[in-house]
Amino acid sequence: DVQLQASGGGLVQPGGSLRLSCTAPGVTFEDFAIGWFRQVPGKGQEAVSCIIIRDGVTSYKDFVKGRFVLSSDNAKNTVYLQMNRLKPEDTAVYQCVAGLATWSKCRQFDSWGRGTLVTVSS
Repeated sequence: DVQLQASGGGLVQPGGSLRLSCTAPGVTFEDFAIGWFRQVPGKGQEAVSCIIIRDGVTSYKDFVKGRFVLSSDNAKNTVYLQMNRLKPEDTAVYQCVAGLATWSKCRQFDSWGRGTLVTVSS
């Protein structure tokens, strides 16, 4: 089980930006796929983005394509979700998730971190 540490949420105006971080200490970072899910108020949980750390290959759901960028700093065992041109509908609790890449393939995860709240409002 990977201990995931997420941070970076907060209040931002529509059109603004935030960067979320997710750190996975004490593991061979390159062996993992790291993703972000979000829980929107009144809706179910939805996947947002994922990265296969070793390859650097990223994937995004359509509703964030062109606005969010997922990257990794392998020396820090950290992934960053840069969120730009935020909309009120992006308001959610964002949660980072992880799984061994050979098993996960960004389709399933077995480690879930605590969420961080992002509020987009004027």
